[in-house]
Amino acid sequence: MKPTVRDIAVHAGVSLATVDRVLNNRPGVRASTREKVDGAISALGFVRDVAAANLAKGRVYAFTFIIPFNDNSFMQGLRAAIAEAQARAAVERISIRLVDVPPFDAVALSAAIDQAVDESPAGIAFVAVDAPEVAAAAARAVEAGIPLVTLVSDLTGALRDHYAGIDNAAAGRTAASLIGRFLGGRVGHVAVLAGSMLVRDHRERCAAFAAAITERFPTLTLLPVLEGRDDPQTVERLLGDVLSRRDDIVGIYSLGAGNRGLARAMAAMPAEKRPVVVAHELTETTRDALQKGLIDAVLNQDAGHEVRSAIRVLKAKADGQSVVAAQERIRIDIFLKDNLP
Repeated sequence: MKPTVRDIAVHAGVSLATVDRVLNNRPGVRASTREKVDGAISALGFVRDVAAANLAKGRVYAFTFIIPFNDNSFMQGLRAAIAEAQARAAVERISIRLVDVPPFDAVALSAAIDQAVDESPAGIAFVAVDAPEVAAAAARAVEAGIPLVTLVSDLTGALRDHYAGIDNAAAGRTAASLIGRFLGGRVGHVAVLAGSMLVRDHRERCAAFAAAITERFPTLTLLPVLEGRDDPQTVERLLGDVLSRRDDIVGIYSLGAGNRGLARAMAAMPAEKRPVVVAHELTETTRDALQKGLIDAVLNQDAGHEVRSAIRVLKAKADGQSVVAAQERIRIDIFLKDNLP
């Protein structure tokens, strides 16, 4: 039988109220008495169920989620997952405040983190821009004792408690393998379309993709990275320009968003001249493009899993509990026209 609070009180020769004060680190207990209670806890092997204690006290975990605001379909999916979590707030004993920031704006993101810290939430989750301003704001949050989780894109260094997202280097290597295998030894150039190299997930995908192409597919040559800012109009213009100037592009890796522009650019080409295309995130746009043959494969991450993971981790960190790493691992799904759900 597991030892109880009453067992601790009997073993230490103190009242239940004193044990409660020690367990909750409240004042009003002499050092010698605290030592007796701590000794009893150790001797009996007592492990406190923090979740049950918080449930009994009716604790509500207040979390702040800071998300880029644009028409990026994946970010809209992330917002929908946050809304689902908000709908379960009473059951999960959480409250979520959603803060909008412009995409790829390090100054705005760092200001939003600082403002959230001033409000002392139980935890903060944010889509990171890997910039000095954001790192400094994260450091201030850590100094204030507020748990931090990065979503989708990570922050260089250890200035956060957890990263809820896929292994982006693995995603880049997977994209290279798919394009190389689809092309089957053809000679030509591959265009790489990123949102912004300011975010770590895009840099990691790009670097791993380039390394895998160079090592495994020597008949393919990479073109300079195009930065579309995850904006469909910009993506369509950049691709239209490079495709009009070159007729040797045999592959495209779209590692960010803005895929409505990518689909329009592919639709404007004769089917027999279209390059092999691998993109990220299964959205209404990429699903339709897969079905029409405008995109050949999509690498997907589950936004709902990422949000649920962030909430679990922030709760655990707020309670000083450990995280189950295997439960929080976000997988990479590969979708073709043939296996669309």
